[in-house]
Amino acid sequence: VQLQASGGGLVQTGGSLRLSCAASGFTFDDKVISWFRQAPGKEREGIACISDRRASTYYADSVKGRFTISRDNAKNTMYLQMNSLKPEDTAVYYCNVVPFVVRFWGQGTLVTVSS
Repeated sequence: VQLQASGGGLVQTGGSLRLSCAASGFTFDDKVISWFRQAPGKEREGIACISDRRASTYYADSVKGRFTISRDNAKNTMYLQMNSLKPEDTAVYYCNVVPFVVRFWGQGTLVTVSS
């Protein structure tokens, strides 16, 4: 069982990145999946989630209007399109099911937004 986030990198303020979360080893399309992030010195927080087949979405206020979550059940993959990035978006980004499963946490992918 694995959820692997990728696509992070260094970007300037106002830039964009697209993260991917590839799932394997479990039935993907009936799970609510979420993006989390953990900034230096802060707790991990959920920022966006997407339901199973109907693909309803939820966003934290901090990312609403700038980030878009989506999923491709045929590819067992979830995405996070991040636009208008700010320095405060700097964090390690993770994906997990909801409610999260501890053993599903991967290494995450680092996003650094320079000012």
